[in-house]
Formats: sequence, structure tokens, C-alpha cells
Amino acid sequence: MDYTERISCNPDIMLGKPVIKGTRIPVEVLLRKLSESATFDELLMAYPHLKREDILAVLSYSADVIGKEEMIVS
Repeated sequence: MDYTERISCNPDIMLGKPVIKGTRIPVEVLLRKLSESATFDELLMAYPHLKREDILAVLSYSADVIGKEEMIVS
């Protein structure tokens, strides 16, 4: 999935944190809720402007960011 169509970073919105385009919903918030066992349906009910594709974009974005991290072992 091309998450760039659904996620943006703008220094004027949420201090530049990645958010769902057209909202102020941070990627981080959705990831935290998913890690706390929230379902897609629960997120869609809690955030009426959110779409299933937005949640999938969050997961894709996260995988991409983590995939580019470099582990430094001390």
C-alpha cells in the first residue's frame, strides 16, 4: 500500500508528527490503540472520519519506518 496518499507530516499540524491526511489523528495514537487490542471497527467508530484504508496505511507506514531503522549494539 502507498501510505503517502493517506499519511502526511506538516510542521504546522501536530508539531510535524505523521497524521492521517485531512485530520489531526496521529499515526502514533492509532498504533498505540491497536497495540492495546483495539479492533479496526472500534477505531472506525471512535474516529468517524477514519477509513479502513487509513488504518492499513498506518501499519504500512510503521513497517516502512521500522524497516529503515539501524540497530546500534553497544
